[in-house]
Amino acid sequence: MVNVLKYRYVTALLSFLFFGAFVGTALYKMKTTGQVFRYSVDFTGGAQILLKFDRETSGLQVKDALEKKGWRGVSIREFDSNEILIRLQLEEVANDLGSVAERVQADVQQELPNSNSTILQSETVGPEVGSSLRYKSFKAILFALIAIMIYISVRFWSFGFAVGAVAALFHDAMMMLAAFLFLDREISINLISAIVAVLGYSINDTIVIFAQIRDNLKKMSHETLSQIVTVSINQTLRRTLLTSVSTGLAVLSMLILGGEALRDFSIALLVGIVVGTYSSIYIASPIMMLLYRKRA
Repeated sequence: MVNVLKYRYVTALLSFLFFGAFVGTALYKMKTTGQVFRYSVDFTGGAQILLKFDRETSGLQVKDALEKKGWRGVSIREFDSNEILIRLQLEEVANDLGSVAERVQADVQQELPNSNSTILQSETVGPEVGSSLRYKSFKAILFALIAIMIYISVRFWSFGFAVGAVAALFHDAMMMLAAFLFLDREISINLISAIVAVLGYSINDTIVIFAQIRDNLKKMSHETLSQIVTVSINQTLRRTLLTSVSTGLAVLSMLILGGEALRDFSIALLVGIVVGTYSSIYIASPIMMLLYRKRA
């Protein structure tokens, strides 16, 4: 039997250090750039087009081509496989949102006739919609955490179980945001979707462990709480690892083969699977042990 709780103080210290690095990096970026995260057009408003070229094409060439055609506020980001992400301010495209991608593609083709391109992804969002979407996205995550806390309290009839589960979920969401901050990736609706998906994935794993703990509290009433939790985690450890590894392999293949359009979503899911497995064992269970009170 693996004594997984033996390292709970070390893992708690690592989590605090990681969280401290996240806060420190956020403050530094706020001071130097004026904002913590870089937001996609989902939240800021504007147009975003991902083009894939049939040959190697410079992002600077694409930017110059669009500026010659009268586009303003053009920003370019280059990726592997000859993929280039083009971002435009909304006011430049507000008159005709439906054909923005086609117009951009046509202008690039006209200025760079030797490079043919394919539209992989296109998005257009108004500034009011983007601001509203940002607020609603974070509100949805907050409501999800509250609902899960109420469910766990009713399911296990214990405030300690509920706080442990929600603390683990909060830890997962913060670590996913921290990963995107450290990697300097944009916050988009794909990340919000991944966070919500990981919350469901992680709470399922936590509930399995908690259910085993609850059963063992009845069967092993003569043992200490630490011993009961250790046995329960070991009884579910194989299932946890098999589920995490199999899911992680599927997400890893999507990360490698899915292209840039799925890159952020895949990164968020992969980070979420790792931290979700970690938090179910080293965050949820130790916090539950601190707050658990045996009922008469």
